[in-house]
Amino acid sequence: MRDNKGRRKNAELEKLNSVEKPAGIFRTTLSYNEQSMLCHFKLTRGSAVPLHNHEAVQHGYVLSGRLRFLLNDGKSFIAAAGSSYAFDPWEHHGAEAIEDSEVLEFFTPMRPEYADN
Repeated sequence: MRDNKGRRKNAELEKLNSVEKPAGIFRTTLSYNEQSMLCHFKLTRGSAVPLHNHEAVQHGYVLSGRLRFLLNDGKSFIAAAGSSYAFDPWEHHGAEAIEDSEVLEFFTPMRPEYADN
């Protein structure tokens, strides 16, 4: 349900459409306002998010599967089901799905480009 400003204040994952971008990565934006945003991601094995950065602080929690997170300095770390992680504003990061995976991610401030589903 959206409020009078177009923000999604509550939703059920199963009732929302997902957006595939990049290939093999499906994002569903669950809820957001001007300050923050919560998204659900499904990543298919072998899919990848290229190295990037953004203004928003990003916190994540791996619900299932395993991912390799890549950092700008060439280092990486593995996050498996039950792991959490955080990236600072403008911190370069990317990801590769080692297995089919599901993640919840929280952004602050919200990412306007993710308000599209």
